[in-house]
Amino acid sequence: MEILPSLAMVAVGCSHVVTTILFKAASSKGMSYYNFIDYCYVLGTLVFTLLVFFRKTVFPPSKFPLISRLCLLGISGYLGMICAFKGIEVGSPTLASAISNLKPAFTLYLLSPSGSLFVYFMFMIMLELVS
Repeated sequence: MEILPSLAMVAVGCSHVVTTILFKAASSKGMSYYNFIDYCYVLGTLVFTLLVFFRKTVFPPSKFPLISRLCLLGISGYLGMICAFKGIEVGSPTLASAISNLKPAFTLYLLSPSGSLFVYFMFMIMLELVS
């Protein structure tokens, strides 16, 4: 079970690269990035719905603050995807992958004032163990 978080990080990185390549191919054929984002959300919903059915534990009852936070997270993710795919439409998937490599640097920059560097360094150690 110790390798599971590392595998999840690798899977997220690979899915990000595949998504940018698929979007560039779809947008070059004329697909709108709004449609592509909708398809991504529908596919994600189907995958997580199937995962809920195969989970053996029972979920606690959901409350309004949790649901509102999830909706806010979904809206911010949607807006982030609109900005990212508009940039990929103008640029290239290689540029998008290169910019995604800067995420650890931005994370370090944002965590420095808050004193959460321990969490960041543990994250970086896990990344080094994966590669």
